[in-house]
Amino acid sequence: MRRWMVALCTTALFVTIGPSAHGANEVASGQFTMTTARGVLPTWTSAGITIIGIAPATVTTSRFSTDATVELPVVARSRSASATAGGFRIVNTKTNDSVRCLIPTVDTKALVVDCLTSAGYNTALFTIEEIATKQSFTSSTTRTTIYQGMDMRLTTAGAQLLTRELGANVFSTSVQVADGALTLTRAR
Repeated sequence: MRRWMVALCTTALFVTIGPSAHGANEVASGQFTMTTARGVLPTWTSAGITIIGIAPATVTTSRFSTDATVELPVVARSRSASATAGGFRIVNTKTNDSVRCLIPTVDTKALVVDCLTSAGYNTALFTIEEIATKQSFTSSTTRTTIYQGMDMRLTTAGAQLLTRELGANVFSTSVQVADGALTLTRAR
């Protein structure tokens, strides 16, 4: 099942991003992590909104429910876009309505996190306002790049989608929603 999911995610990345001029579509590994910003999870919780992981991604809530961390494994890369496996759902616990973010693709050049939605189309749900640090490490066989301090906010389309589908007025483009980090390793 897991191999099937990785194959599906890799295929989805190649279809979404398309082939590059230099054949840069490649298998990659690593992890993309999003941790909700201060005050976001308590605000969502008070409105009956929660976040749930879609395997192999996980969501971990802090001890006092002040934040939630989504961890997604990286499975492929094409140019500046890294595809992850799994995803997450943002759910209205009162109505059971949800918005799925499947196979999130993190593009460090376009500065967006793009999701395959429940409706079957891609949308840039999050914008990356800034990346605080970028470090690269090279060995004889691999190249690892680490992006930290990704200030993430909802895009206008993302906020509108969540508000419309979940019937809650707690989604805004004007506040930081999450802090992201991406570790990406690929063959040299």
